[in-house]
Amino acid sequence: MNLKGKVSIITGAGSGMGEATAKLFAKSGAKVIVADMNEEQIARVVNEIKANNGDAFGITCNVSNGEEIINLINKTIEHYGKLDILMNNAGIMDNFVPVAELEESLWDKVMNVNLKGPYLLCKEAINYFLNNNVAGNIINVASVGGLFGDRGGASYVASKHGLIGLTKNIASVYKDNNIRCNAIAPGGINTNIATTINHPSQVGMTTYSKNVAQGPIGNPEDIANLALYLASDEAKFINGTVIIADGGWTAA
Repeated sequence: MNLKGKVSIITGAGSGMGEATAKLFAKSGAKVIVADMNEEQIARVVNEIKANNGDAFGITCNVSNGEEIINLINKTIEHYGKLDILMNNAGIMDNFVPVAELEESLWDKVMNVNLKGPYLLCKEAINYFLNNNVAGNIINVASVGGLFGDRGGASYVASKHGLIGLTKNIASVYKDNNIRCNAIAPGGINTNIATTINHPSQVGMTTYSKNVAQGPIGNPEDIANLALYLASDEAKFINGTVIIADGGWTAA
């Protein structure tokens, strides 16, 4: 699964699944844009990739900000001359807050990061692919929360369901333009996303504990390996698909 000559943007690449994927893509020959809000984490990941003879460039980006998204795409083209792969990985949790307790501000915050950001990035990337006749490839990191009702709070679950819908729509509309779009639905992965859970709703956590047994915990590299496959030409016939990676958690 060789990505030699490909240019990829990975959001949330300063840690966790994004970091693991950035390093694996670079190891596989891709030029990698490490996009994140944390400048120190960006610098660390870029330096580690370069230390292993990879090619990486860091760009600070808040995916909930439309201007920063346009800047991310433009700087990528400016630095590497093209774009082939977009991985929408950045995301946040929502403290398992159910609808009755959900403040509009939290709904907006989660939707802006988990759904609006990927939509805007997909829009900019697809316009670039279309205008330059590029066989583009988009990978959206959703969640098993986008397939079931109780793997998060109302805003998180809704945002991930929406991201899966966006994935399928893009694949359907642009397949004849040689543009692919797939989603990964991770289960429990050992990343720092748990740090976005600070004061969880008692109601939300109680129903989660009652309805959902704790599943296996995977590593960021497990998702990176799957992303590499989807990014590669070996997956050229995979389009509009959601691949669950949860160690069998939702199979029971």
